[in-house]
Amino acid sequence: MALDLTPEQKATGTGNFNRVVGKLAGADQHPFPTRRDFMKGLIGGAAALPLTAAAYYGYNLASVRGRPVRAGLIGCGDEGGVLTSEHNPEFVNIVAVSDIRPTNLDRIFVGEGISSRRKGLNYFYGGNSRRNEIKIHEKYQDLLDDPSIEMVIIALPLNLHYRAVMDALAKKKHVLCEKLMAWSIQQCKEMIREADKQDCLLSIGHQRHYSMLYAHANEVVQSGVLGDIRHIRALWHRNNTNNPRQVTEGGRTFTAYGNDGWRKEVPAADRQALSDPEKLRAYGWDSVEQLVRWRLFRRTGGGLMAELGSHQLDATSIFLRKKQPLSVTGIGGKHFYDDEREVEDHVYCTFEFPGKNYDPRIRPRDESGNCLHNDIVTVTYSSVSTNGFEAYGECVMGSRGTMVVEREQAAYLYGLQGRSTEVTATTAGGRPALDASASTAPAEKRAGDVGAASVGSNVSYGYREEMEHLAYLIRNREGANAADRANLKPRCDGRAAMADAIMALTSNIAMRLQRRVEFKEEWYDASKDDTPERDLLERNT
Repeated sequence: MALDLTPEQKATGTGNFNRVVGKLAGADQHPFPTRRDFMKGLIGGAAALPLTAAAYYGYNLASVRGRPVRAGLIGCGDEGGVLTSEHNPEFVNIVAVSDIRPTNLDRIFVGEGISSRRKGLNYFYGGNSRRNEIKIHEKYQDLLDDPSIEMVIIALPLNLHYRAVMDALAKKKHVLCEKLMAWSIQQCKEMIREADKQDCLLSIGHQRHYSMLYAHANEVVQSGVLGDIRHIRALWHRNNTNNPRQVTEGGRTFTAYGNDGWRKEVPAADRQALSDPEKLRAYGWDSVEQLVRWRLFRRTGGGLMAELGSHQLDATSIFLRKKQPLSVTGIGGKHFYDDEREVEDHVYCTFEFPGKNYDPRIRPRDESGNCLHNDIVTVTYSSVSTNGFEAYGECVMGSRGTMVVEREQAAYLYGLQGRSTEVTATTAGGRPALDASASTAPAEKRAGDVGAASVGSNVSYGYREEMEHLAYLIRNREGANAADRANLKPRCDGRAAMADAIMALTSNIAMRLQRRVEFKEEWYDASKDDTPERDLLERNT
C-alpha cells in the first residue's frame, strides 16, 4: 500500500496503532459505547490478556460447545476448502459435502497439507469416528433432503448462489453463502425475502465483518484520531503472468499463463466424469471448461469487482459507517489477456461517499462554475492482473493522520509528523487526538500491550468467527422470544451483503456504460424491485 515503508517504519506504524487501540480501550470517549466497559477492563487489569473474537463480538462458546450445529458443505472448490480448514468442529460439525467435480471431492478430504489454507476434512475428522458420518453427494438437493442438517455452507460459483440459497431456505436450512451474494441485485432481494419468509438466518461471507484487526482499525477511524477523512485508497493487485505458453483452443492460438488462477487446466478426472453434455447442461454449464474457469465469463461470474473489489469496498464502507455511496465512475477492460475471458483484467473505479455533514441539497458547482463546499469522501479502487508490486489493502487518509491496513494481517498508523515518528492518543477532554509525544512511560507501554493483545499476534481473517457466530445464533434462537430472535442476526446478513453487491455490480455497469452512475435509494430496499440492472441496463435497451 505504501511503497517505500521500511521495516523500521512498519514497526513504528504497528506500535502507533497498538498504542492508540490500547488508549481507546480506556477512554471515556470510546467510539463504540457497548465495547467501552469491556475494553476498559483490559487496560485496567494486571496483565494484557488476548481478546477473543467471541468475547469482543458477544457470542459465548459455552452456549454451543457440546451441541455443534450439523452442517453440509455445498461446493468443495477453492473457497470451500478454505472454509472447512477454518471451521471449529466444536461449533460446526460437517456431516455432508456436495460437488459435481470428483477432484474437488477428493481435495476437500485430503487437503493440500497441514500448513496450507486448505487442510482438508481428514485433518479434523480423519482419526475420529465422525469422519464416517460425512456423506458425499453429487446433487446438492440430496444433501438438503437430510432433515438432520441444520445449516449449509455454500461455496459454489457465483451464478449458482441464488438457486442453491433459495433451495436451502425452502428446506428450512440456515445458510452461510460465500460472497458475492448473488449474480444480480434482483436475486439478492429475492434471497432476503425468502430468508424472512422461512424465518431462517442468511449470512454472507464478507469475513472482514469478523476480523479483529478491522474491528480495531474501525475503532481508530471512528474515534476521530485521524481527523477529517477525505480519501480512502484501496487496491488488490496481482501478477498472473508467469510461465507463459502458447495454447490452441477453439480454433485459436493464444498465450496462457501458469499462475493464472482464474484460467485453470481441466483435470482429466473431471473431464471424464462430466463428458456427457446433457449432464453438464442439467447442472447449468455449457462445457467443463466453463465450469472450471467460471470466473472468466459474464454469465457465470462477476469479474474483478465481484471477486476482489467487493472485499475492499466492504472494508471501505465499514470505515464510512456503512453509508451508501453517491456515485461511481469506472474504467476497465480486457487489456492484457488474449484468451476466451469476457471479464476485465484491469479495473479502476472512483466512488463518492457522503461524509457525516453531507448536504444533498448542495450542487457541486454554482451557475458560474465555481466549486461549492460539501462533505464528500472520495474512494479509489484498482485491481490489476499484471503487476503485484503493491500489497493489497486500504489506506485511510485523514487531516491529522493516516492508517494503512495491509493484506488483512497488519495495520500501521502515522501522524502528520512523518512515518518514522512515534505517536499516541490523548483522550482527556473532548474526542481523542493523535499526539506526537509517545514515550516509554508505563502508561504508554501498557496501552501498547493492551492494543497488541487485543489485535492478537496470529491475526484471523474472520472465516472461523463468521461460522462460529452463525452456529451461536442458531443455538440461541432455540426457545427465544420474537424480540430476541430479531436481534440474533449475523454481522453480515443479507441486507448488509446486498449493499456490497450493489457497489460491485454497479461498478461493472459503470464500466460497461462508460459513464458516471449515481446510486439510488430504492436499490437498497429489499421490498422494492428497483435494481441497477433494471434501471441502467434493461430500460436503456
